[in-house]
Amino acid sequence: MSINPVLFKELWQPFRKGKAPWILFIYLLVLGGFTLGFIYLNWRHAPMTFNPSQSQEIFAVLSVAQLILLAFVTPGLTAGTISGERERQTLDVLLITDLSPRGIVISKLVSSCAFTLLLVVATFPLYSMVLMFGGIAPAQLLSMFGFYLVTMYLFASIGMACSAFFKRTGISTITSYGITALLGAGTAFLAVFIREVTRNIYAGIDDMTFPVQFLLDINPVFALLRIMGEGPLLGQEANWVIPYWGVYLIFYLGVGTLLLLWSGRRLNPLGK
Repeated sequence: MSINPVLFKELWQPFRKGKAPWILFIYLLVLGGFTLGFIYLNWRHAPMTFNPSQSQEIFAVLSVAQLILLAFVTPGLTAGTISGERERQTLDVLLITDLSPRGIVISKLVSSCAFTLLLVVATFPLYSMVLMFGGIAPAQLLSMFGFYLVTMYLFASIGMACSAFFKRTGISTITSYGITALLGAGTAFLAVFIREVTRNIYAGIDDMTFPVQFLLDINPVFALLRIMGEGPLLGQEANWVIPYWGVYLIFYLGVGTLLLLWSGRRLNPLGK
């Protein structure tokens, strides 16, 4: 079975240049530093005792820090994949090969996501520390990694679409970070704003409206908090057929797939 040459090249190139080990080292250093620093702050006044509830706090700090790092790393890795080929004037050469534009986009995406997945897998020892102290169910940990995979898919697709649209990597990277920030902070701000406005109009009604609940369901921070066991943060939720994680899954996989299809069409010189 032959391996896509673009995928093979993109998978091995970072390791041959020695860049990947450094990114991995810095990623683990930052994430481990946050976690160990939090543990030290909690235990410095009672060094010989352990409160089991602290393992849940460590789990929360570790999970939020991981989400923030993924929001920085994933778009950054994909935002220059196609625009970089265009700047090096190698994109036209790539397009006249037997590879289809959609195949090129998927190869670039898979190689970038494979490296990001390696970063997530490398943090397993940090999570094993939380499991060792107890307070976290293995199913909750698996849900968390499933959440990271789905989130990573959309973040990578955003970077890929920006890379296919913009000619310069710098503009593509900035736009990717802007859209990611809009998804993480903008949806939360808009949900709170609509919530407060509708409260003033419909005084006494505490149920969340459809736009508010939808914005909260697609917000990665709120979804992360729900996985960690937090309840609804802005009042009583409406009784929907699809749970919050179902809305999150459909939105992130659907929008991510549409962005990849659009990127392949954008890359096709015939526009098909």
